[in-house]
Amino acid sequence: MRVFLIILDGVGIGQLPDAHKYGDVGSNSLGNTQRAVGLNLPTLESMGLGRIAPLGSVRAVERPQAAWGKLQPRSPGKDTTIGHWELAGIVLEEPFPTYPEGFPQELVERFQEAIGRKTLGNRPASGTQIIAELGAKHLATGWPIIYTSADSVFQIAAHEELISPEKLYEICQIAREILTGPHAVARVIARPFVGEEGNFQRTEGRRDFSLAPPGPTLLDDVKARGQAVIAVGKIEDIFANRGITESYHTTDSRSTMEQVLKLARESWQGLLFANCIDTDMIWGHRNDPEGYAQSLAMVDEKLAELLPALGEEDVLLIASDHGCDPTTESTDHSREYTPLLVWGKGVEPKSLGTRFFSSVGATAAEILGVEYSGEGESFWQEILSR
Repeated sequence: MRVFLIILDGVGIGQLPDAHKYGDVGSNSLGNTQRAVGLNLPTLESMGLGRIAPLGSVRAVERPQAAWGKLQPRSPGKDTTIGHWELAGIVLEEPFPTYPEGFPQELVERFQEAIGRKTLGNRPASGTQIIAELGAKHLATGWPIIYTSADSVFQIAAHEELISPEKLYEICQIAREILTGPHAVARVIARPFVGEEGNFQRTEGRRDFSLAPPGPTLLDDVKARGQAVIAVGKIEDIFANRGITESYHTTDSRSTMEQVLKLARESWQGLLFANCIDTDMIWGHRNDPEGYAQSLAMVDEKLAELLPALGEEDVLLIASDHGCDPTTESTDHSREYTPLLVWGKGVEPKSLGTRFFSSVGATAAEILGVEYSGEGESFWQEILSR
């Protein structure tokens, strides 16, 4: 048996009941994008995406090819790490720390002392905006730029000609070791950039240094059973490289889907866990609905290639970790339901209603015949063709 778990990062399908607590009332990543620029997703449409919620140009087909539903988190927050961890069975009671006023001065001073440099920034900001504002001063002083967002992140930006990506990763690892206890942010993120004043551009050298999950996840369970756990995209970063037997670190959604397609044609047993990042990292955060729609269309085309490549016993699970509505004023993640599609030659196409994120991990474990350590209840028996 093989399970392909593909995460469409930042693809929500309507605000959660507690969205008001996060400033996300009205967020609907798919619905608002469809209304703004339209969506052309024939493969996802055929699987039943339009049956989950009204999506205009994405029709609610009469006979979907997959089981369909939507997911909601039990954990607080709307962070990538929280979402992925819960999909793999970890439910958090408390959110990760965030810093809407910037990081405490004593924490910054400790970090500066550890790396032997002063820093610039230390405030919530868009990554492209802050390098435009502080890039020249960074080049003049050699001081890295630190910033955060509405999410639990400590981001460090540096020009590649001044601080190499390898050195930046070392600096991020130092920050990761410092940011523990009450300041245990979900992720430290390296943000290398290039260019000159007026034309600074971030590179594909981003790396995430995440906390290790506080308990065993689906990945640990599958690996312990002796099966493959293949990570594609930034999965290795999100899970601190734990529970993984093989990893392909891709930097964009196209290369992620191409790697998934290549692996689908190879022989192995176990779990493939992939993340398509562009809808979040590029288009959602930059409030670009047209780019967001085009990125989804590209993934949809790759899915059309993937389905025929899957075997008789293979199961494809498509989900998301949070929303990232490109049409709202906010440039941050949004607290939303996310879509759920389950495709396989042994899957009965039917509605799954609303499930918790953790049901995905429980279901994948049952499909693979693995003892599951995480939270969540499997829905596999409900959709298994008899």
